[in-house]
Amino acid sequence: MDNQSHLWQRPDLAKLFLEGVRGGIPLAAEQIGVLLRIVRNVAPKVERLLDLGCGDGILGRTVLAAYPRATGVFLDFSPTMIEAAKQKADRERAVFIVEDLSTQQWTRAVADHVPFDVVVSGLAIHHLPDSRKRELYAEIFDLLKPGGLFLNLEHVASTSVWANRTSEEIFVDSLWAYHQKQGSTKSRDAIAQEFYHRSDRAANILAPVDVQCRWLAEIGFVEVDCFFRILELALFGGRKP
Repeated sequence: MDNQSHLWQRPDLAKLFLEGVRGGIPLAAEQIGVLLRIVRNVAPKVERLLDLGCGDGILGRTVLAAYPRATGVFLDFSPTMIEAAKQKADRERAVFIVEDLSTQQWTRAVADHVPFDVVVSGLAIHHLPDSRKRELYAEIFDLLKPGGLFLNLEHVASTSVWANRTSEEIFVDSLWAYHQKQGSTKSRDAIAQEFYHRSDRAANILAPVDVQCRWLAEIGFVEVDCFFRILELALFGGRKP
């Protein structure tokens, strides 16, 4: 992973995301709700789950809550993120791994837990170069059971300047509303300045969602689709035949 991506190992940046950004993601509850509905329709029985780039584990925890007999692997590059996931997850049903997705080495770290019924990822893979994104999708495919499901809730590229501008405006509005609910007195302009000048911005390597869906299909995933999208936030994925 490049030097910009290593920013996520900084405890201060991870803490800022968890406390100041995660709760303000536009339509976050709706996105997670759609993800869970898809899991339920595709995988009525889930025994093993993998949450890649898990952050505080919100996606994995949501799936595990719906499948009381399932176990989960939570993997992230940031020790701070993993610690947050540990604090919120059922430790008796979860394994926590600090590992870098920039090379295939991460697959060895989960080797004792494969194959998986479901692999989810949220706002993590976009930090990888496009060539590595595609390699990672192939590695995920190999770790899934036949019939297994991969869902990526991701930051994707806009196809125009105005779409990017609109996406960022919506994100700032959502962050401002979130901070107001938390009792913050920060102005919308202050929130916007923090958003536009955040230190991790340079680590974003965004790819169009249609391109990433094509990669999944070429790898062998079937029923590939973008299931939910609001500008630069998209939920997409597919099933292993």
